[in-house]
Order: sequence, then structure tokens, then C-alpha cells
Amino acid sequence: MESQSYQGYNLWGHAILQQADILQPERYAASGTITRHNKLVEASGILGCFDTEEQAQHAGLDWARAWVDSHG
Repeated sequence: MESQSYQGYNLWGHAILQQADILQPERYAASGTITRHNKLVEASGILGCFDTEEQAQHAGLDWARAWVDSHG
């Protein structure tokens, strides 16, 4: 999980390990969460699957920043 502060909100990018079969390479589902004053503001569903944990976390943060920009 990666976090950052943005325009008064705390943003979280999540990477959720997705491995249906042990013989397949690891993939990570991305999601994002937005909080303010320790209260949940908004959470995404699954935003897509990525090859690395870092890519998934960044996708979650990108979604969260876009949400703040469109609701600010």
C-alpha cells in the first residue's frame, strides 16, 4: 500500500495479489481509497490488473487524485 497527501485528503493506492493458478505469473489488482480526517470519503472498485505491485499502487493513487480533482 502506498499513500500520499493531496489537497487536504489522504490517498491510498492498493495492490491486491491475484494468482488464480500457481503456474501463472503473479498479477496485482489495483484499487484506491480516499480519506479525510481519518474518515472514508470514497473507495474504488478494482481498477484493473497489473504486472507489478508498484504499477497497481500507482493506478490506485492516480484514480484517487482524479477523484479529488473532479470533486474538489
